[in-house]
Amino acid sequence: MSTSPKPAKRKRSTINVPVSPPPLRRKVQSTTTSSAVSSFFTPTSKKPPEKVNWQERAPNDNTPNSLLVGKYNPADGSKSGFDAGDGARKKIAAFDFDSTLIQTSSGKKFVFDSQDWKWWHPSVPGRLRKLYLEEGYKIVVISNQGGLSLKQDTKAPKSLQSKVGSFKTKVSAIFNQLDLPLSIYASTEKDIYRKPRTGMWTKLLDDYNIQAADLDLEHSIFVGDAGGRHAEAGKPKDFSCSDRNFAENIGIKFHTPEEFFLGESPRPFMRTFEPTDYVPDTTAEVSSPFTKKNDLDVVVFCGSPGAGKSTFYWRFLEPLGYARVNQDILKTRDKCIKVAGEYLSEGKSVAVGTFPGSPSIPYANVLSHTDNTNADAEVRAKWVELAKKYSVPIRCVHFTADAKICEHNDAVRALNKTMNPEQRSILSSLAFRGFASRYQQPKLNEGFQDILEIAFKFTGSEEEKVIWTRHWI
Repeated sequence: MSTSPKPAKRKRSTINVPVSPPPLRRKVQSTTTSSAVSSFFTPTSKKPPEKVNWQERAPNDNTPNSLLVGKYNPADGSKSGFDAGDGARKKIAAFDFDSTLIQTSSGKKFVFDSQDWKWWHPSVPGRLRKLYLEEGYKIVVISNQGGLSLKQDTKAPKSLQSKVGSFKTKVSAIFNQLDLPLSIYASTEKDIYRKPRTGMWTKLLDDYNIQAADLDLEHSIFVGDAGGRHAEAGKPKDFSCSDRNFAENIGIKFHTPEEFFLGESPRPFMRTFEPTDYVPDTTAEVSSPFTKKNDLDVVVFCGSPGAGKSTFYWRFLEPLGYARVNQDILKTRDKCIKVAGEYLSEGKSVAVGTFPGSPSIPYANVLSHTDNTNADAEVRAKWVELAKKYSVPIRCVHFTADAKICEHNDAVRALNKTMNPEQRSILSSLAFRGFASRYQQPKLNEGFQDILEIAFKFTGSEEEKVIWTRHWI
């Protein structure tokens, strides 16, 4: 049997052979950095402070937090804009956030994640640095962030809960690139903080310890993309005029991003609602538009929530002895009809509508039940039947204010103490849409003796006029 030696193993050539280990043995590369590991095991007391300090604020002690405030501390340790050392800066350069300082890098309308951003224009960071370092401005960001929620709801979807964290991460990255003393105010609800309302501005003045009289309003500015601009030369129209209205409310100059960063000429714009159009030119006493024609009758009020029904009742019908029948108080229509019948039996004329509070309350209570507003002929027919039962005439007062005026009145009433002694909450837009969906214009052939149409005009003191003529919606 042959025992010839085994052939020697041929050495494997290393020419053109990958040096990586076989796929099955290849080490999985970790995305965890050594600095992250070091930070994890570093005691909290020895970690560097976060550059952005976050706080949550509430409109008052009885409401949940709805304002997110972030204050950035620069890497060089300079004082933030809230500290006394920065008190010499009396000019404020305020900016909207999305579509003004930044835009999505994905091209989508709404941000995809915390990394989905880029500067609105390459000139933005340099212009902001110049404002702070050379021109002596405080820099603040004032933004409506309706997609966020600060409500402590453990049942809320994780996707909703994570949005606040993603927003903070994005803000931190942006502020780190600028590395200036900056602050951001982000409104998350439709309350006093939401632009064009001035709650965020009032809060930042408090934080900066600036008295309104000391602020350089003439040179302060607000830059935002919601300027109410018309569509022009392929450019779409603005989604609203809230940024321009916000600047007007606080009395500072307004610029769009194109005007401020690119030097473009202003484009034509239009406001969908101008409060001053509804303030009478004269302060002369207005004579009553309502005349009592019958010894005993029923008067039905028809109009949207916020149309001025309450004001009209207290000014013109209550002094004439009309008893009010208010479903907002009595709760059901059947109860209202019963009480109205009792008043008529006692020889008292009846006004049917929504008349809360007292004569000192200048705006109508806004209802969640469209029955209370007598919007359609079917509801009004119940009152016509009642008048026939008691053999008395029935009249209609028709309030013609459109939806914008009514929403404005509701916001004014709900969001300031001076004109809201009962602390009523702001209505959902559903209340106004509900009225509009059921509304049928009153007609004489429904059985009315007459129909008196009332267009809305503001009435009130000079103090109330200043409040009412701001932009609220």
